Amino acid sequence: MIKYITETAEYLQEKGFIKPEIGIILGTGLEKLIDEIDILAEVSYNHIPNFPTATVEFHKGKLIYGNLEGKKVVVMQGRFHIYEGYSLRDVTYPVRVMEKLGIKTLLVSNASGAINKNFKKGELMLIDDHINLQGSSPLAFKGVEFLGERFTDMSEPYNKKLNQVFKQISKANNIKLHEGVYASVAGPQLETRAEYRMLKIIGADAVGMSTVPEIIVANHLNLKAAAVSVLTDECDPDNLKPVNIKEIIEMAGKAEPKMIILFKELIKTL
Repeated sequence: MIKYITETAEYLQEKGFIKPEIGIILGTGLEKLIDEIDILAEVSYNHIPNFPTATVEFHKGKLIYGNLEGKKVVVMQGRFHIYEGYSLRDVTYPVRVMEKLGIKTLLVSNASGAINKNFKKGELMLIDDHINLQGSSPLAFKGVEFLGERFTDMSEPYNKKLNQVFKQISKANNIKLHEGVYASVAGPQLETRAEYRMLKIIGADAVGMSTVPEIIVANHLNLKAAAVSVLTDECDPDNLKPVNIKEIIEMAGKAEPKMIILFKELIKTL
């Protein structure tokens, strides 16, 4: 894998991806941050050696490099999921490549369903901790110890200092920012009423199908990591209504301006 990562990183360096400081993964309906970036280089995933290819119709498949708030950033416009048929190594491969290029901080966004009944759709949740329900680990492969500590500590998967800055920014900009636990499931089907009840019992405030593998690998690589969820639907098992994916994407889009403020203002402080 080291050979593949090096080959991919060298290709991107030749394309102009030089020493980014911050990596950003954009989730469903959260693509307008790209408009805020002074783009210096971009490459489609299917042109990058050893890279997976995005298969979900509402995920673009580009890696973008440029300036944002005075910092060099590399942005994934479209992420990978195990429900697309990828392995967890595939899903997290871009994080390893971004670290090889030079990033020290990883910022992640996603769309998720609110389990906590005090959280409403259209609001944001800062992830303080997570529960991995995807059935495996992106570190569970032979030779992982050559890339970092196999038994990676996860006592603080989301950087407390970054989270504190996010909270200060939200307060200063009058943005409602909950804080909670994100459960990551395999998908792609949404949860049953019984599954939502289980998630609440085990301590989840929100549920989605991404983010946790990338955060695990960020910790494996000693990157500072933080993540924010847009709550796109309310998962009340006693009043559960059919979910419309189009409506979820629209809700993510409505919340996007608040997410952009949080990310831009945080990047200013790094």
